[in-house]
Amino acid sequence: MADRPMQEPTLLLLTALSDEPRHGYAIVQEVLAISGGRVRLRTGTLYAALDRLVQEELIEVYCEEVVDGRLRRSYTLTGGGRVRLAAEADRLRAVASEAQRRLGLAGGFGTAGPSVPKGVTA
Repeated sequence: MADRPMQEPTLLLLTALSDEPRHGYAIVQEVLAISGGRVRLRTGTLYAALDRLVQEELIEVYCEEVVDGRLRRSYTLTGGGRVRLAAEADRLRAVASEAQRRLGLAGGFGTAGPSVPKGVTA
């Protein structure tokens, strides 16, 4: 399964768990922040993805606690999840680098946005 590129929600979810364990609502908020507000995971999508990623052993339950009478489960990345996320980050970096090379953007993207190659009007 590692041969296929990750879907964006999976990539964002694993990224959200890469620095510390989080519970469902915190994952939703972190994905929203990481994506710059573009991706808002719905509850059904989130918990289906969490169940799948637990089965794939990319994440695991870190702890469970009862908060306001409800079970709160926190998740964390496994060693295999870290390896898979790092491989996907490398793949994306290589694709982006090749796109920049082909566009003549050898210096990459600066803080002001992409530079425009000679002869191209923005």
